[in-house]
Amino acid sequence: MRILVVEPQKQPYCKDISGTLEELQAIVGGYIQAIYPFDDPIALVCNEEGKLIGLPQNRLICGRSGRVYDIICGTFFLVGLGAEDFISLTDNEIKSTVNIFRYKKEQPP
Repeated sequence: MRILVVEPQKQPYCKDISGTLEELQAIVGGYIQAIYPFDDPIALVCNEEGKLIGLPQNRLICGRSGRVYDIICGTFFLVGLGAEDFISLTDNEIKSTVNIFRYKKEQPP
């Protein structure tokens, strides 16, 4: 299964995985939580305790209006949604989400 991994302060990258629960948990460093911030059938999978255990802030999640409604802490990944489970992202889904989560290093004033 092809996913897009997003680590704090790094550019997103594709990774091929088998998709076992243990492998998914290893990527995020703990129990997984899936959220669905997109209209497309894509899940954002993160560590469900990321904020509680003090993982580093990673990316802001914004709604259609551009307003921030959450921040993801720790490494997360994006994966496609099948009828009952996760599936590989398509090439188009990878292209569109990589642009959303591209790391933008802050510029000094």
